[in-house]
Amino acid sequence: MKGMPRTRKLFIPIFIIFMIALAYASYDISRRTTFPGSKSQLKERIKRTYMQSDSSGTDTLQKK
Repeated sequence: MKGMPRTRKLFIPIFIIFMIALAYASYDISRRTTFPGSKSQLKERIKRTYMQSDSSGTDTLQKK
């Protein structure tokens, strides 16, 4: 057996480049997202957002 076959010589560098790209993409995604458990509850966020913006307590979407 004389050396590696040509297909294996091509496969190894492509595999290494693919793994590096996959690791970079995973790192990038993990830096841009937050863990779901670290966020406040949805009902609390909605209540805070809409109660502060509309302090009069009236329905702004009501037809007149």
